[in-house]
Amino acid sequence: MKPDRTLAEALGAGVLVLDGGLSNQLEAQGCDLSDALWSARLLADGPEQIEAAHAAYVRAGARVLITSSYQATFQGFARRGVGREEAARLLGRSVELARTAAAGVGEEVWVAGSVGPYGAMLADGSEYRGRYGLSVRELEAFHRPRIEVLAAAEPDVLALETVPDMVEAEALLRAVEGCGVPVWLSYTVEGGRTRAGQDLTEAFAVAAGNDRVVAVGVNCCDPAEAGAAVELAVAVTGKPAVVYPNSGELWDARARGWRGDIAFDPARATGWAASGARLIGGCCRVGPATISALGPSLVADEGER
Repeated sequence: MKPDRTLAEALGAGVLVLDGGLSNQLEAQGCDLSDALWSARLLADGPEQIEAAHAAYVRAGARVLITSSYQATFQGFARRGVGREEAARLLGRSVELARTAAAGVGEEVWVAGSVGPYGAMLADGSEYRGRYGLSVRELEAFHRPRIEVLAAAEPDVLALETVPDMVEAEALLRAVEGCGVPVWLSYTVEGGRTRAGQDLTEAFAVAAGNDRVVAVGVNCCDPAEAGAAVELAVAVTGKPAVVYPNSGELWDARARGWRGDIAFDPARATGWAASGARLIGGCCRVGPATISALGPSLVADEGER
């Protein structure tokens, strides 16, 4: 069942807690994700596991669930011998599973259809580099078909997420034109710039003045980068910010594993909210226990303001 309010209306009323990393929760449930399709493989092979992972985040207090379609593309499914019609059905299933997990909680829960970057389909860490050598037109042509399928499944919003490159951001915003669903735009950043090395002010400006975009921000970055990015996103666009960093560990694409220390501290969320973030959660390696700690601190912060 869809919420009574639009996501934009809800953001005008206060902060919403996003979920955390889907892949780490699936691994905690015993799922093997050592596949180029990553969690998207389970749309066909283990949909009940995806629903259970979403439900774990709902129990932890998440009120926005991001679907398992990040790495789900027609091209990626085709490499596994999955035809176009079946791939479209699986993309639609990602929205259905999140919606089912949200049912019965007694509160509004919004579903965000994940649209990952072109590099996610390559499964080689390219989403952390960008600059694929493709034009805006070519990237738009890649993204539009699955955006149309996801939009037809009626999520509450499309999450254009982990975008490393403002060229791809431009392509994504073109691809969602006419889809009938609002979107948020979220870059992955490093050193105060996009992962492709572009000026972040210019990158956020791509979404300024676009009425379809309900929030702008960052995800899958070091938590220490998030605060400044939130402030800049709000200043440049005048829109609410979305922020969901990873644990602070770094992904080693060659070794296909994480390294480094955990740096995600739920206490940072009050500062992000004070700077204009209205969608706050976690990305890779941030699990339900951490998400459950976000809610109380944000509620307390709302009471103080």
